[in-house]
Amino acid sequence: MGKIKVAIIGFGRIGQVHFKSLINHPNYQVTHVCDIKPAADFAEKFPAIKYVNDYREVLKDPAVEAVLIGTPTSLHPTMIIKAAKAKKHIFCEKPIGFEMTEIMKAYYEVKKQGVKFQLGFNRRFDDDFYQINQQLDKIGEKQILKITSRDPEGPPIEYVKQSGGLFMDMSIHDFDMARFMFGEVAEVFVSGAALIDPTIRKYGDIDTAIINLKFVTGALGVIDNSRQAVYGYDQRVEVFGEKGMLANSNHLEHNTVFSSNKDVAHEKPVYFFLERYAQSYATEQDFFAKSLLENAPIACTIEDGIMAVKIAQAAKESFESGKPVKVQAL
Repeated sequence: MGKIKVAIIGFGRIGQVHFKSLINHPNYQVTHVCDIKPAADFAEKFPAIKYVNDYREVLKDPAVEAVLIGTPTSLHPTMIIKAAKAKKHIFCEKPIGFEMTEIMKAYYEVKKQGVKFQLGFNRRFDDDFYQINQQLDKIGEKQILKITSRDPEGPPIEYVKQSGGLFMDMSIHDFDMARFMFGEVAEVFVSGAALIDPTIRKYGDIDTAIINLKFVTGALGVIDNSRQAVYGYDQRVEVFGEKGMLANSNHLEHNTVFSSNKDVAHEKPVYFFLERYAQSYATEQDFFAKSLLENAPIACTIEDGIMAVKIAQAAKESFESGKPVKVQAL
């Protein structure tokens, strides 16, 4: 396979994570990095890569074949539309956007231009979760899905203000995982509260939620979210069916176990997503490259991104109304 000439738009934390994956990847050549903020010493460290401040400059360059969008979520739909019109293939970080009207404009432009689009729900590409998905036939008829997703500490208030809220920022990964494992969600019912930091209620947000799901197949699911698990990053999935169960365990800081006549002890889970999901960020780029170079199916589609947002919106409505809410089809 050859090298895809790719530009990274947005060089904050997530943009830098992807940069580390792409810079040494055998199937990518990073041609540009774009961010409104200057990057100290970038030109000295990476003289072959152009660092620009205006993403439109990237889109005008005919050498660029694909773009990776890692900017704030509110900018995603506009950038997707402009990139599609420029005939660039697109990898976009989650979520695809906040407002469904703008998201659908981006959707139709991607379809119109015929460019390839992959969304960055990286947890699909984690070895543990991917293996569960690949072995679902072992459990027979799917009956119960349980997802535990708890962060080690809450985000700063400044982040809360622009994050889109718990359902759009944090739970959306779990909504995608639910669809990845059990298919389309028909209905959502949510109980939530601000149990860790009551001040976030001023911004219409919560930090703790129990989310009940009903799938189109009739199967049931439950997601529990918390912004503060004091013991580390708690990421577990369990799928249960007529023939058995599949489940994963947390990744620990190390696997050494101490056993004595008093207790058996092991290390805490790794601290946060950069440690837990480091490999998955690289793996999802392998899948994107295969789609572009071998015309393989997209592993996480624009439709997947839209449906995750629809579930998040239904979850928010359910929390606010105290009633179950149907998830609208695409």
